[in-house]
Amino acid sequence: MVADTVVLTVCIPVALQQQLDTVAQAMEQSRAWVITQALEHFVAVQARQVEEIHRALAEADAGDFATAEENAALNTQYQS
Repeated sequence: MVADTVVLTVCIPVALQQQLDTVAQAMEQSRAWVITQALEHFVAVQARQVEEIHRALAEADAGDFATAEENAALNTQYQS
């Protein structure tokens, strides 16, 4: 076993396990490798989202809101 790793046990739907095995076979990688890649990606995306939420909350707490003019400009920009 690779240093600095832990063993986790999870229950997943059979269909997901079958998809996982299909991907692992197609990539010629182990199931563990595919799961690790998927978890790393998921955690990175979630961490960025949490960071953005904390940043936005800090801005809101500081009273840093868009002005009515800024909102109107955005509405105009994104109207089709």
